[in-house]
Amino acid sequence: MSKKTPRILVIAGSDSGGGAGIQADIKTITMLGGHAMTAITAVTAQNTVGVQAVHPIPAEMVIKQIDAVVSDIGVDAIKIGMLGSDKNTWAVSEFLRELENTPVIFDPVMVATSGSELADDDTILAFYQILAYADLIAPNETEFARLGGGKIVEDTGKLYLVTGGDGDGEEVVDRLIGPEGEYKRWTSPRIETRHNHGTGCTLSSAIAYYMAAGDYAEIAIPKAREFVRAALTAAPGLGKGHGPMGHQAVDVSKL
Repeated sequence: MSKKTPRILVIAGSDSGGGAGIQADIKTITMLGGHAMTAITAVTAQNTVGVQAVHPIPAEMVIKQIDAVVSDIGVDAIKIGMLGSDKNTWAVSEFLRELENTPVIFDPVMVATSGSELADDDTILAFYQILAYADLIAPNETEFARLGGGKIVEDTGKLYLVTGGDGDGEEVVDRLIGPEGEYKRWTSPRIETRHNHGTGCTLSSAIAYYMAAGDYAEIAIPKAREFVRAALTAAPGLGKGHGPMGHQAVDVSKL
């Protein structure tokens, strides 16, 4: 091939409704032109109105999935989403310990768009092991506060993209925060729609794609935001609750 295809490993849970999780990650990376590989951490029974059941995958199997694809295909960036259990979180952190020169984007999934809990207290406590190896953490405002807010930034010295899509107001403000304070912010008019399931998954996977392709976080983030906005606008209107976005209808050539 004359042009290298960015290889992105997604470590996350499966959404049977296809709106978020691994399904949104694969759609995002594929539409942008990358190759998505997966290590599924949990299987969920869910749709647009809520999560009916969660079945965590054993940590040993999660690591076997990771080892299988990394040893053969290789990886240019890693996106981490729902981890499913504290055991999975600890196991993934051990893998990251040995990783070198590969961007890691962590979306600390705690609650689904429908409001269903996707991480218990033990899992959230174990998140701190992942933070040590992540290059960019992308929580929403609620997740950021639960992680510790400004204190967690000081303690870890990492970059945090604190997203405002789950808030109120006519504008969505996303802030890039680091040890020296707020580095940058992006502001866009809010797209009023209930079909917004998977926005966080989509954003972090798009960032992972662009960083795999060689962009720094500050360059990848605005590109990823535009993809999310295009997918929101193109949502097909499926389901009775928070429906899936329209990844498949995005014309990436116009981004």
